[in-house]
Amino acid sequence: MKDVKKQHLPVKTCPVCNRSFMWRAKWARHWEEVIYCSQKCRRTKNLAKTV
Repeated sequence: MKDVKKQHLPVKTCPVCNRSFMWRAKWARHWEEVIYCSQKCRRTKNLAKTV
């Protein structure tokens, strides 16, 4: 994804907070496996299902 402008980066929606987040270089190898936008959303994933 080198030399790609920010507006052309892949985007996903976090299932916990419903916010969109963009591809990051540190996620390059496992972008398909990234589900949550942050560690906070990863920790609270079970709380979102019960509420």
